Amino acid sequence: MRTFGLIGNPLGHSLSKDYFTNKFVRENINSRYALFPLDTVEAFPALIENNKDLTGLNVTIPYKISILPYLDEVDTNAKVIGAVNTINIERKRNTVKLIGHNTDAAGFEACMKPFLSDRRPMKALILGTGGASKAVQYALRRLGVGFTMVSRSGMKTGQLSYAMVTSSIIKTHLIIINSSPVGMYPDVDSKPDLLYQYINPNHILIDLIYNPEETKFLAMGKMAGAQTLNGMTMFERQAEASWKIWNS
Repeated sequence: MRTFGLIGNPLGHSLSKDYFTNKFVRENINSRYALFPLDTVEAFPALIENNKDLTGLNVTIPYKISILPYLDEVDTNAKVIGAVNTINIERKRNTVKLIGHNTDAAGFEACMKPFLSDRRPMKALILGTGGASKAVQYALRRLGVGFTMVSRSGMKTGQLSYAMVTSSIIKTHLIIINSSPVGMYPDVDSKPDLLYQYINPNHILIDLIYNPEETKFLAMGKMAGAQTLNGMTMFERQAEASWKIWNS
């Protein structure tokens, strides 16, 4: 039986196993999907070696960037993005070839387009600088949307710390995207440290988190009258794109 799975740590928030298990039952596919929590990315080669039936993997936090050196090949988009969330495993006799892809960017871009149909130009504030953030940056560039990065430290050139995000920045960045894990299950009472009182009905708040369905970040936006979107649609799109890659 072909096995697919998810690597990352933690994995308690993920719906990937449920999503693919239901898909396999619904479509009568003889495969299984498993969770593979890795304490360190260095454990990845042993996972591949010890699971000969592994055909494809999804990658989540915190390994979307650090997994890159362990792959034999990375497709063009993933190389430009600098992060991988899907791995195709090609086994031929005694050889294994690991090919990295990124389906996050296309998934996010598809979710973002409806918000931009009649509202350009707009600027976005991206919260977080990890692998998911890199996919968001790539998608926004393709859509012609300017953006400002926000990280905990704000140490890198062109990035702001949360303390540097003033009311003026909130007012001039009408799209705010949380690409960080802040607010993700089980830490559901947390939210990014922003001046939420300056969010208004002109804003669009997008959270890549899908568990919980409505994060504190999105709830604060909704209270202010902003449009909100969680990460479920993006999750479903990237999952189906991964499935297509594994079966191409």
